[in-house]
Amino acid sequence: MDTIVERIKKLKREKNAVILAHCYQPVEIDLVADYVGDSLYLSQVAAKTDAEIIVFAGVFFMAQTAKILSPNKKVLLPQIHAGCRMADMIDYKQLLEFKSKHAGIPVVCYVNSTAEVKSECDMCCTSSNAVKIVKSLNAPKILFLPDTYLGKWVEKQLGNVEVITYPGFCPTHLHIRPEDITNARKQHPEALVLAHPECHNSVSQMADYVGSTTGIMKFAKESSNKSFIIATEQGVVDRLKRDYPEKEFIPVKDNIICPNMKMTSLEDVLQVLENENNEINVDAEIAKKAVKCIDRMLEASK
Repeated sequence: MDTIVERIKKLKREKNAVILAHCYQPVEIDLVADYVGDSLYLSQVAAKTDAEIIVFAGVFFMAQTAKILSPNKKVLLPQIHAGCRMADMIDYKQLLEFKSKHAGIPVVCYVNSTAEVKSECDMCCTSSNAVKIVKSLNAPKILFLPDTYLGKWVEKQLGNVEVITYPGFCPTHLHIRPEDITNARKQHPEALVLAHPECHNSVSQMADYVGSTTGIMKFAKESSNKSFIIATEQGVVDRLKRDYPEKEFIPVKDNIICPNMKMTSLEDVLQVLENENNEINVDAEIAKKAVKCIDRMLEASK
């Protein structure tokens, strides 16, 4: 592994490349990553980087977003088959049908969506800023897609906005059920429950804190509590255990793993840097429209 890591670092220097890694990636990817974080943070980095090549250790929609924000950069996806089942739940035609049923209502799309879908939405959001983004539109009703659970969680936080959601979801987070929270609390009564808003709303209601991957990690770092039940993808648990060994982090159950996020290996990163294959491109007209909804998000997130 040390040899692979050194080869990757050498290629990064030679090719003026930057590696972005999502928190759900295998934890060893952090050995070569320049930036590790959630979708909002990585979007901000992608928009500002001076690197000539962006290697995105994540899934397809993330690399697409990076390309939209940095059209003159070469964006490479180490595992070209790493998709997102949530993003795949709505396509361009389905979005137009959804909008036609609710004419005149602003549309917010979760970053977990394709470039084509983003091109037909008013604003993009991540789990970090979804409440802020919906509030910023100052509208009594909002269309939200594709994640119904994040949308309804936002609605509950705001109280005065009706959020009409598309029936998409994250299969990984939906594996977490209320009984899992109950069982984990029984075994670890001293632990606080930290959950991602992609979880079913019945799970979010039981948590002590609900937030993005970055939000969860920040809460765990700053809390005086020493024990936490983590209700999100295993990658967050792995990083928390590594970064805060003095605290206890308990996965809510053992199988909360996103198979697409776990496809990428250090060997994949090395291969894609060596060969510069798996390049992500976005149709120019689609990108021109999609970047508007992403830029609005970034502006509202400042």
